[in-house]
Amino acid sequence: MAPDAPHARPGQFAVALRTPARAAEPLLAQAPEAWQRMLPYAVTAVCVMTLLPVTIAVLTNDYKAGGGWAGALGVAQTLPLLLAVTRPLPAWGMVLLADTAGAAVLTQADRVAGHAWPWTPMVIIGYLVLMACLGLRESIRTLVWVWLATGVTGALLSAFKPDGVTNTVALLFVLSGVVLALTGALRGLGDARQKIAEQESISEAERSRRTLLEERARIARELHDVVAHHMSVITVQADSAPYRLPGMAEPVREEFAAIASSARESLGEMRRLLTVLRGDEANGGADRTPQPGLGRLQQLVEATVRAGQPVELALAAGAATAAAPAVDLSAYRIVQEALANVVRHAPGASTRVSVTFDEEELLVLVVNGPARDAVVAVETSGTGHGLVGMRERVRLTGGTLDTGPLPDGGFRVAARMPINTAPEEPS
Repeated sequence: MAPDAPHARPGQFAVALRTPARAAEPLLAQAPEAWQRMLPYAVTAVCVMTLLPVTIAVLTNDYKAGGGWAGALGVAQTLPLLLAVTRPLPAWGMVLLADTAGAAVLTQADRVAGHAWPWTPMVIIGYLVLMACLGLRESIRTLVWVWLATGVTGALLSAFKPDGVTNTVALLFVLSGVVLALTGALRGLGDARQKIAEQESISEAERSRRTLLEERARIARELHDVVAHHMSVITVQADSAPYRLPGMAEPVREEFAAIASSARESLGEMRRLLTVLRGDEANGGADRTPQPGLGRLQQLVEATVRAGQPVELALAAGAATAAAPAVDLSAYRIVQEALANVVRHAPGASTRVSVTFDEEELLVLVVNGPARDAVVAVETSGTGHGLVGMRERVRLTGGTLDTGPLPDGGFRVAARMPINTAPEEPS
């Protein structure tokens, strides 16, 4: 990892440069390296330490402005640059005011003719550094106003231009516009990338949530058939009890009638709920195929083997009838999804499916080795949501799911579910 570090630093610095600083943060505050976070302070400090003595010397020796005025202007025009790292807009206001005052002072200097005015070379350099800090921090609208204010101030000062000076109004106006455009574009790129990253994060969270909800709705639709069967049996038994058990007392008849009525009402509510869950399928196209169970596991394995995927099945005798219907359906779907994942992600890998049970729980184990070659995926009737669907089905039955890679490059799926499901506690 160490050899790649030098190559990664320029990229990290570019990312940090494009990352917009928050209102209370200095420039490059989110940079990964400490030296990168200190770089803006170092640059502005070097500018101040360089421009301050040069400004005083040039104003004193070249412009003959007087030592007192030269010192005051040098401090006023350069020290605000230190504020540009954290507060570039106030720093710009102070610098523009100091530069304007300096231009007014220089009109009375003894040797202003033949020199740059109203912006001296030191003023231009410091101003451009300030523009770079502004461009990396402020909005496009603010940058436009700063640029226009710079041009307007220079135009007003041109009305008082001394004779024989080199007018630098247009020079600063153009250079400041170029720097603001470049740094503003760099910030805009960072803003756009940040928004894209945030949107991708939100989209990924929404996609995961939608996948989970779709899987839960799919499981609810499948379990409807199981529950509806039991509710129908309860209704029939309660309705036929007075005929099957003659001589029943009237209170008992009324109790059975109430049970039958409640069962029919519950069945109707469940069917209405299913209509909502099916969505478009409810308008004509709902799949009415009976829900599969462990009894059809051999057919699933044979279909996978015919496609070229080597699979062995070890199904304990009686497992297909020992589990509750919800557990039976969930176990089949878990094996179905596990085999589909093997076909997609480990083609040609030898796979073993094992289903065992005891008095309390059913154990489903699917283990595959590393991929060998490409095969044709035949299992297209699975949920398509992989481990998400498995977890939801196991959670629904009150069981546990253990999945993970194996040392040899294979993968293991182990689901333990109680033989008889218990109502799930609200989470």
